[in-house]
Amino acid sequence: MDESVRITFKRKFLAGLIVTVPVVFTVLVLVGLFKFVDGILSPFFDVLLGQHFAGLGFIAAIGIVFLIGIVSTNVFGKKLLDLMERIFLNIPVFKSIYTAIKQLVDAFSPESSSAFKRFVIVEYPRPGAYAFGFLTKECAIQSDGREVCMKAVYIPTNNLYLGDIVLVGDGSIIYTDIEIEEGIRIILSGGIAAPSIIAASQNALKNNLAQDLASSGRTG
Repeated sequence: MDESVRITFKRKFLAGLIVTVPVVFTVLVLVGLFKFVDGILSPFFDVLLGQHFAGLGFIAAIGIVFLIGIVSTNVFGKKLLDLMERIFLNIPVFKSIYTAIKQLVDAFSPESSSAFKRFVIVEYPRPGAYAFGFLTKECAIQSDGREVCMKAVYIPTNNLYLGDIVLVGDGSIIYTDIEIEEGIRIILSGGIAAPSIIAASQNALKNNLAQDLASSGRTG
């Protein structure tokens, strides 16, 4: 009887822990983000108003970002932001940090020409092993008067922010029907969020399976 109670308690406790931990961490992250953003502008309002109002800096930060968005979408605002960007890029240390962060942010922007194009699957890092990746760019390699079209695929190796870039032919890419946002969730979850069935380009899939079967036949 005691053993049954312990087992039941253990199962219920683990079930509660699995539900509670993600909620607690999500709340902590949101609270930390709120305090961080609010703390940027709240000292200014504390001096201006002579009293601290929690959340006022956060609201002001949202308003400022919204105004910057309005300015950046008109002709004059774009020219002004381009001028500021050119000034920033002339600052040695700031240039490296700003460029890296901007490229990372642009990669997730659907309006950017440098954004991730498709969520794909490629054979990497060895034959028979496949990895999720993001199609980023098309390029051509010229050699001996010939031109070969290649596709650049970014394969995250450390969550999402670090990874490898591989150049592969179009026939080596398995195109999926997974949206970029869902692909990001799959990468960040370590594959746990991946669907059980992934709809893919039949041509690429047949090419890869044919290569695997041919390799298996040679091995046998």
